[in-house]
Amino acid sequence: MILEVCCGNLESADAAVRGGAQRIELCSRLEVDGLTPSWEDLRTVRARYPGLCIHVLIRPRPGDFCYSGAEIEQMEADIETALDLGADGVVVGALTPRGDVDTGAMLELTCTVSNWAVARMLEGDLCHASNDSHFFRPLQADPSITFHRAFDVCRKPFDALEDIIRLGCDRILTSGQSPRAVEGTDLLRELRLRARGEVIILPGGGVTPGNIRRIVEATGCSEIHASASVTTPEGVKITQEETVRALLEALQ
Repeated sequence: MILEVCCGNLESADAAVRGGAQRIELCSRLEVDGLTPSWEDLRTVRARYPGLCIHVLIRPRPGDFCYSGAEIEQMEADIETALDLGADGVVVGALTPRGDVDTGAMLELTCTVSNWAVARMLEGDLCHASNDSHFFRPLQADPSITFHRAFDVCRKPFDALEDIIRLGCDRILTSGQSPRAVEGTDLLRELRLRARGEVIILPGGGVTPGNIRRIVEATGCSEIHASASVTTPEGVKITQEETVRALLEALQ
């Protein structure tokens, strides 16, 4: 069982690691459901925790998931930068105005990941490196691609599932199209069964130490996502080390 912790800042990443998280999703501005993180944050987290699995959210703005051509180009550039700086994977999503997966936009994004990996292989560059913060870490596998919770506003979830499988994504982060994952367990389980092992269903949304075991048992999923956070008086969400630890203990 893998616990992924969503971290919106360096303090949260540190807390997640101390609490025992196996993987983090690094982003910024969780108060608007997460945006692309600062590259300095990614550099710092990668340098501090060379062995940590880091997935990076690629989302250029708050609001809907219908992106212009210019925004897709920005996301492609951000994917390349994130991978250059040591990300193990990216978290992306794009929809049409009708609420379907934007397969054209997503193909551009997934091809950016594939092309990056191929370029590194052809160059014989088996290490991550950044221009101004040099470190080296062997690449263990092709970068992972997670389709994020844009999935939860898709009008036809099973059609969206098949589109995402055809695009070659590795997992789908979803609350089962409910406000919280614990309320979406029926759909989460059905998605896992229909996925046929071709894509991982990653429940997320309102996951707490009190409901995490119930979600896992009801869905049969092998990975789960939580922020384990509290909101400060300034409106910033900060991951709590003790909550991460409690989530892992509940899973045991």
